[in-house]
Amino acid sequence: MRRGELYRVRRPSARDLKRFRVFVVISRQVLIESRFSTVTCAPTYTAYDGLSTQVAVGVNEGLKHDSGVHCDELVSLSKTMLTDYVGSLSVTKLRELDHALKMALQLHDDGMGVAKSAAGVLLHRQ
Repeated sequence: MRRGELYRVRRPSARDLKRFRVFVVISRQVLIESRFSTVTCAPTYTAYDGLSTQVAVGVNEGLKHDSGVHCDELVSLSKTMLTDYVGSLSVTKLRELDHALKMALQLHDDGMGVAKSAAGVLLHRQ
């Protein structure tokens, strides 16, 4: 399992009316490879509104039709649920995903590799 891969998940939650939903793994690779049992994922929907918190995906990523990754709806899923591999994001799409996550979480880079929240709290140094 790698960051940016897409997996089809059967009945991800009781609230989701679809039988299956495709999710993109967004956790950092070190967490994915750890013994931790869950990873953070973003759902895909056939709706794509062009918001800064969404990434357009489609056939090139292994989907049947154009869709959007919605970074405003992050979920934690058990790794055991992520077995039906669909495809993966390109390097360009991964950059778009990073940008959408920054927008969704209101993170800002100070240009020196230091990410800060909108309140100016230091989050990490690259």
